[in-house]
Amino acid sequence: MNILYEDNHLIAVEKEAGMLTQGDYSGDTSLMDLVKCHIKEKYGKQGQVYLGMLHRLDRPVSGIVLFARTSKAASRMSRQFRDGTIGKFYLALISGKPAASAGWTRLDQYLVRGRGHSVAADQPRPGAQKVSLRYTVLAGREGVSLVLVRLLTGKKHQIRAQFASQGMPIAGDADYGSPISCPGEGIMLHACALSFVHPTKNENVLIACPVPEHFSGMWRFDDDTGRAIMESVKAGLDRPENNI
Repeated sequence: MNILYEDNHLIAVEKEAGMLTQGDYSGDTSLMDLVKCHIKEKYGKQGQVYLGMLHRLDRPVSGIVLFARTSKAASRMSRQFRDGTIGKFYLALISGKPAASAGWTRLDQYLVRGRGHSVAADQPRPGAQKVSLRYTVLAGREGVSLVLVRLLTGKKHQIRAQFASQGMPIAGDADYGSPISCPGEGIMLHACALSFVHPTKNENVLIACPVPEHFSGMWRFDDDTGRAIMESVKAGLDRPENNI
């Protein structure tokens, strides 16, 4: 397990594509199970280990997941997630090329949740929730584009549904119409950076997560690409519209 950040109040770890964030009916081992075991062993905890779930990633999505180690941290961090002040950034490889290829593009839509599937539309519908994200194109080649996404709301399957609605599904995401297959259990969507105010220190924290191996099989990453990603993350944080 790759631990990206850890102190007395918070722990951030890398979730592999294909792993559950939290246990479900399948009984498969989840990331939450592993983190609890880590805390129990490292700190010699007796009995039940407290671990607060703050957010989730879809099973085929990789990247940063942040947990709270204390109830105080859970309460304060949950408020930041609800208020939309958390900076949530994703790296995505999408089919096609967006019409707007320079700067940041904002996409405001309405999301309708179905059974294991979401549909994003430009007009409101009964039961729909307003969703929003921004994205910028980092690079492109024939048939695919590498984009950085800042998620302004956090609804299940949101990024996947919104890009699919634009005719640009996430590579490997067959559930949303991707014509591109990729190895393993994951899709080409990775939570690469998370920014927040520490719940007790009142300091700004920026956590980054390296690009996983299943990405490198479809796109060549080097030091210049890594620097460009982090520069774009910081530029995204500097923009005034922090929420919807």
